[in-house]
Amino acid sequence: MSGGRGIVYRPAEPGDVARIGAVDDSFTTDTVYEVVVGDDGRGFGLRATAVDPPLVKRFPDEEDGFPDGAHLEVAVDDGEVCGFVAAGMEEWHGRLVVHEIAVAPTHRGLGVGSALMRRACAYGRRSGARTAWLEVSNVNVPAVRAYRRMGFVLCGLDTTFYVGTASEGETALFLSKPLDASGDAI
Repeated sequence: MSGGRGIVYRPAEPGDVARIGAVDDSFTTDTVYEVVVGDDGRGFGLRATAVDPPLVKRFPDEEDGFPDGAHLEVAVDDGEVCGFVAAGMEEWHGRLVVHEIAVAPTHRGLGVGSALMRRACAYGRRSGARTAWLEVSNVNVPAVRAYRRMGFVLCGLDTTFYVGTASEGETALFLSKPLDASGDAI
């Protein structure tokens, strides 16, 4: 299946694994999200807060790769992997977990991430998932905004999720989206 600019979307092949690892998933943002408690002391929300200088984040290389059985899809442009998504099913409660999604900086803003997410969600629907779920840091505002455009909503958070990691001090945000039968076409 092709997208704009001649991009081809397909399930990953064994030879793609090294090329997936080469996709630059770093980002720069001049805004981070602060978690705020609702006025009545219940619930929570996000407040955009400017940061100066802009925050540049580079993720450490994953030593363990993806979970066993992860479903991988890639976006390929002119023979190069320019994006990927790794997802898996948690069958006991019918949830598709999006483990990771990344788009090369040269291909951001072109709909590559949305196309990959639609493919992951279609896989989830075929596998019986009722919801899609993912985790993202409060400082990854570009990703949070993209996920919201894709229909994901904030459903939880964890202030201790990253303790002992390179992301210590950040807050894990959990986003979800229902996967109904009418869903996005791929």
